[in-house]
Parts: sequence; structure tokens; C-alpha cells
Amino acid sequence: MALSLGGRKLLVEVTGCTAALIIGAVALTHYQQTRQIFAKLAGLKSPTVASQERRSAAQSQERPAANGRRTAELVAQRNGHFFADAEINGRAVNVMVDTGASMVALTYEDARRAGVVPRDSDFTQQANTANGIARFAPIEIDRLAIGSVEVRNVRAAVMEEGKLDTTLLGMSFLSKLSRVDMQSGRLVLEE
Repeated sequence: MALSLGGRKLLVEVTGCTAALIIGAVALTHYQQTRQIFAKLAGLKSPTVASQERRSAAQSQERPAANGRRTAELVAQRNGHFFADAEINGRAVNVMVDTGASMVALTYEDARRAGVVPRDSDFTQQANTANGIARFAPIEIDRLAIGSVEVRNVRAAVMEEGKLDTTLLGMSFLSKLSRVDMQSGRLVLEE
């Protein structure tokens, strides 16, 4: 059966749209893998590799302070940032210390990992970020620890999915400590 010119054009368009929908569905289903592929094509480190490097590079040492308080010491990475393996509500989460953040800001994925699953209606607040304005869900973290340094009832924000690459350890945690001291590429946190 022969198709008219208009029929053939329509068939080509429908086939193209169907292929685009299938590719989009696969990309959404395999979001992390898709990000890694595009990062590799662009010559960038994949987000997963970068995150793993931060995790393996995050160093903290616990040592008792002279006054008997619990302390944790972080070593700056090559880029000058301080990363740490935190424990949020008993779950391991890699964080970056950010004194410019007014509160702890969790990535959507890290929040889920820590057992916090906000509904869309929970994203009631907005924040100015380096990437523009983003919505967030205000929460309170029951327990946040870096090594033996532990703080309870910490104000925090869960950022919209895809709006934050790394969980930020902001001032709502840091201001509850008795001492935060940075010298010679080392950051000391004292409870």
C-alpha cells in the first residue's frame, strides 16, 4: 500500500516523536547514568565520580580537647573546601562545610537517604542560591554528627530535587558549637 506525500511526512513525524519520547523516558528512568554520560561527553567528571572523590578525600580526626569537649578536625581538600562524612539521623551523608549558608541545606537525595521524604506541598520557602532562586522544605534534623561532635534539633532545608549537588553544613549547625577554628588548612569543630 502506497502512502501519499502527506501520509509519509506524518509517519516520519510520528516516528520521530515516538523515538524522542522513548529516549526521554529512558533518560528519566536512568537519570544518574544519563548525567554521567553527558558529563563524560562534555569532558567533565561525572557527578558520581566527583562525589566519590570528595568522600574518599574527606578526612576527619577525632581528638579530645584540652577542656574535655569532643572535637573533630577536618583537612581542607585541594580546592580549599572542607568535606566530612556526617551522620544525619543515624544515616551517613557526605557534606561540605559552608559558613556562607545560613542553615544546613540537604540535597533532595541525601534527605531521602536520611529518612526525610518531603511532599511537593512541603516546599513552601524560597532561597537565593548561587544557581538562582530555589524552593525548599524547612525541616528540623533530630541529630547531626561529625565524628564524635553531635548537635541535636538543627534547623535545615531540603532543596528541590536537582537544585543542589552537595549537602551543605551551614550555620544552623556550626553556630551551636562552642568553637569553630580554621588554621593552616585544618578546621576544628568543638562541641
